[in-house]
Amino acid sequence: MSDTATTGVSQSFQLKSASVSLTALELYYFDSQEFENNLREKISQAPGFFKDIPLVISLEKYQGLDSELDFFSMIGTCRRYNIHVIGIRAANDDQRRLARGAELAILPGSSVRESKPEPVKAENDYAAPTLAQPAPVKVITQPVRSGQQISAPEGDLVILAPVQAGAEVLAAGSIHIYGPLRGRALAGIHGCEGARVFCQSLEAELVSIAGHYKISEDLQESGWKSAVHIQLKDDLLVVTPLDKA
Repeated sequence: MSDTATTGVSQSFQLKSASVSLTALELYYFDSQEFENNLREKISQAPGFFKDIPLVISLEKYQGLDSELDFFSMIGTCRRYNIHVIGIRAANDDQRRLARGAELAILPGSSVRESKPEPVKAENDYAAPTLAQPAPVKVITQPVRSGQQISAPEGDLVILAPVQAGAEVLAAGSIHIYGPLRGRALAGIHGCEGARVFCQSLEAELVSIAGHYKISEDLQESGWKSAVHIQLKDDLLVVTPLDKA
């Protein structure tokens, strides 16, 4: 008799919902050699950030021919750099068919919203307004040390201590760091472009908002080692000193 049988477990697994941070590669056209060259260049900018990440190929802004899409080539190229393509966001049925042939998952588009009709109320009908629950805030009081990852998958993340080099902090909303940011901070991990990053001293390895990122070399051009807030404007990360916010 196995050990599991003696514990009274009746099945080998359970399925539960999980919140996973995904990186999207927004593809405009595909050429296998150019794809690999561009990928290699991106990885060289922040090699630690890309290692072993799950990747989604987004085709919502794809301008090439569907017949030029070679998902097997993309998957093979990404695997050579320890990046794992798990699925696509497709714009049409042909793209979905090609993705299924490559055994990729089909994810919903980032811009698709399901609309529901508003209920019609009688003239004298009255209902008390319902108050939306605020997104939860996760508060960390201890330093985030190298190798640690702290995640707030549903709301904002507040850290009352330094984030050391080699550490990573993630949030669905904004990230507030009351100390130096020396590691990596990824805000708006589910695509919230209104998310921001605040810190008392910008010394980061990488900052990302809704998938748009800057590495240390770019961040040093403005606000380095000073109190700043970082936001996304026109698909670009903008760093502003806190005393000028």
